[in-house]
Amino acid sequence: MEETLGEQIKRRRGKALTQRQLADLVGISKSMVSQIEQDKKTPSIPVLQRIARALDVDMRDLLGTRSSLPSADPDAGIVAIRRALTPVDDLVDGSEEDLHVSLSDARRTVDRAWGAYSFGRFEVLAGLLPSGIAQVRATAHAAQGNEVAPAHEHLARINWVAGCALVHFGQPDLASIAIRHALSAAEKGNDELLMAALRGSVSWQLLVSGRYEEAHAVALKAAASVEPRGEVSEQKLAVHGALLLQGATAAGRGQRVHEALALAQEAGTVAGRVGRDTKWYESDFGPSQQVMQTVDINISNERFVEALTVAKAMPNRGIALTPVAQGRHLVDKAAAAVQLGQYQLALDMLLTAERVVGKEWVRYQTLLRTVVGVLLQHDRRNALREFAQRVGVSV
Repeated sequence: MEETLGEQIKRRRGKALTQRQLADLVGISKSMVSQIEQDKKTPSIPVLQRIARALDVDMRDLLGTRSSLPSADPDAGIVAIRRALTPVDDLVDGSEEDLHVSLSDARRTVDRAWGAYSFGRFEVLAGLLPSGIAQVRATAHAAQGNEVAPAHEHLARINWVAGCALVHFGQPDLASIAIRHALSAAEKGNDELLMAALRGSVSWQLLVSGRYEEAHAVALKAAASVEPRGEVSEQKLAVHGALLLQGATAAGRGQRVHEALALAQEAGTVAGRVGRDTKWYESDFGPSQQVMQTVDINISNERFVEALTVAKAMPNRGIALTPVAQGRHLVDKAAAAVQLGQYQLALDMLLTAERVVGKEWVRYQTLLRTVVGVLLQHDRRNALREFAQRVGVSV
């Protein structure tokens, strides 16, 4: 018989922690821990995140929602991406020289990868990345003269998208390798904004891993490196604003809500200077993104009413956001709704996210699947059960 959430927590706590010790680590009462372990109380999403961190487990394992990426193609999937990111050709007298392509072809490969990521087509991306990484790396190694910098910037961008995708695939260590490769490649380029944006991605990876202080520090240092002074380009404003929002989100996850909201407000001032929703350096920034991240901050601090109130300020219902960002915002709102007992509203938002972004994307979203797991504690109707099965949550 499958374990309940409470049984999972109790088993994993085991003899290592008492209920009091777990309560102190999570910041809740001992009686609440007892109620959760007896399945008499469902923890909020932020509390569940802190429980998982205290127990040193991935929240997807705690809820039984971890996803894999099986493929009949030996040149696609996690194993193939790992092989592409960690080649040993130099140790076995091999070479990738015959794989190199023109700069324009390398750019098209990188753009296709980011397009697949932006539209949530993760299985397509998993098939494209292994060969794409090898080709773009070979192109960078073969580049000479004035082609060296742009070739390495392409290499940085394809490693970057690999790192982003690997986070969703539940491979944080491999994602860290990818983003480090991206940073090394970008150092051979000439684009300071690319370097800053990549550091923002490092911050995001740290955030996902629960390293909030470090995520905050990395984001704000990167933001300071491209602080706009006087009249500057829209690109620089957007990258700076996005980094401020990343720092705000990290502060929010670290339960420093006032600092987080102040940073989000500062980012809102930058968004006002930009004057519209933009996408530069693979990142959304503008009024819509500022609202989206402010909602996230409120949810992280269990301010669910405030989160849904802020969400009402989203310009044009978020249509300026990429499909993936729209889906993420819907999932955030569903996370707030489920904590307020608005179960049908939460499910409706999740189903809308599935329609907006697609069935591939929803299977790799930890928060979405976590919300589904919480919903199943309260609702066992067919619509929810069918959705749970589609996203890989045990029913």
